[in-house]
Amino acid sequence: MLLVLMGVSGSGKTTVGKILAKELGWVLYDADDFHPVANVEKMRAGVALTDADRWPWLDRLNALLREKQDGGEDAILACSALRQAYRDRLAQGCRDLRWVYLRGTFELIRSRLAVRKGHYMNPALLQSQFATLEEPVSATVIDIEDAPEVLAARIREILQR
Repeated sequence: MLLVLMGVSGSGKTTVGKILAKELGWVLYDADDFHPVANVEKMRAGVALTDADRWPWLDRLNALLREKQDGGEDAILACSALRQAYRDRLAQGCRDLRWVYLRGTFELIRSRLAVRKGHYMNPALLQSQFATLEEPVSATVIDIEDAPEVLAARIREILQR
């Protein structure tokens, strides 16, 4: 199974993904690690990415997902996947792909970003992330008010259905 944890920056994708990966014995891939240097520098400077910036990145992530699928490996991808077109691009050629949308309010996520350290994503870009976000219609939605461990347990329960 391939699981994509999606949502805006600061929604807990990587944190919840690490917990799930450890508990399930799966590998977690953080989409942020696959951005080219130019994208990272733009985000660090507070410049929103364009679709032209995102397409090659999404193609790399899709290749990763198909590689894991073809190898029969279970994997988790933490990826913003903000628009339906991005999700469609990620899903091309993938058979057993499940989506979990980590949903939170602007205020909650802004408060999380205000205390986050060691990440290149400029908190000033949060508004553009929410503006770009197209909430998915075919994903499991998890509201993120609870602790990451609780969210991971909820997702594990859903995966077992």
